[in-house]
Amino acid sequence: MSTSPNLPRLVLRGVDHTARPTWKLQETLHFYRDVLGLPLVHVISARGWGPATHPDFLHFFFDSGNGSTIAFFYYLGEDEPATLQGRAGRAPWPEDHVFDATHTAWLVDSAEELQAWRQRLEQLGLEVSVATTHEVIESVYVRDPNGYFIEFTRKLRPLGEVDATDAELTLRAAVDAEHDARSQGRRVRHIDEVWARKASLLSSAGRAPLRIHVPAVPEFAALVEAARGRPGCRVTPGPTHHLIESEQPLEFGRRELGLKPAVWWGLFTGGVHGSIESYDRDRVRIAPLPA
Repeated sequence: MSTSPNLPRLVLRGVDHTARPTWKLQETLHFYRDVLGLPLVHVISARGWGPATHPDFLHFFFDSGNGSTIAFFYYLGEDEPATLQGRAGRAPWPEDHVFDATHTAWLVDSAEELQAWRQRLEQLGLEVSVATTHEVIESVYVRDPNGYFIEFTRKLRPLGEVDATDAELTLRAAVDAEHDARSQGRRVRHIDEVWARKASLLSSAGRAPLRIHVPAVPEFAALVEAARGRPGCRVTPGPTHHLIESEQPLEFGRRELGLKPAVWWGLFTGGVHGSIESYDRDRVRIAPLPA
C-alpha cells in the first residue's frame, strides 16, 4: 500500500478537469453556463481522435473555480445509450449506486453559502436533496440534464493524521479480507467482515470478548461518551483510536447518540470484535464473541 522507495516522490497540484459524455448539447450548456453560472472557457472541435470508430465531437469546458474545469464530450450523430435514458428525471438520491458513484462535488465556504446554493437551485425549479452529513462534510445534491449527480459540499473540519492512519487501516483490512475470501472461492459482501479484520489489526489493545475501536475524531465522540456511562464498560483513550471493552452485549440508539443517518451507518468504521446481532436505522446491538 506504500510507494516504492526507489521512485521519486511526485506531488499533484489539484484537479485540472473532470470529463463525462453528454448527448444533450443544448441542455448541458444551459445548465452549467446559465443555471450554475459557470463560464464557458474552452471548446475543442475535432474530426474524431484517430480510430475509425471514434465519432467527430465537441469537447467543451466550464470554469469550476480555482483553476479547475468540468468538461463534456458531445459526439456528433450519436444516440444516447439506453442505460442513460430517463435518468435526468430521477430524484437526487442514489437509486443506482454504480451510476451515481461517479459524480462531481464542488466546495463552498460555509453553511450559509450551502443554503444559498440550495435556495438558488430550488428557485430555478430543480429538485434538491436534503442536506446529508458524511462524517467530515455536509452536502446537497441535484441532477444535471444527463442524470449525473452534482454535489455542493462544505467541510465540517480539516482532515488530519488520525484520519490518514485510520484510512490506511481500513483499506488494509479490506484488502486482506478480500484476499482471504478469494482464496476460499467467495466474495466479501458485508462490511462487518472488514470491521472485524480491522479490529484484529488493532487487537494488541484489549482482551475483552467485545471490543469496539473508535477513531479519535469528533464524529464518533458520542459513542465513546455513551460507553463511558454503561455499567461494565471500559473505555481506554488512544492517540488514534479509543477502545471500548465489555463482557456483556451493548446497545446504542441513533437518537441517543445524536447522529445523522450517514454517520450512524458507519458507526463501527474503527473496527469491532464482536457479533452485530441487529442494526437498523434506530438501534444497534453487539454481543461478545464466544470464548
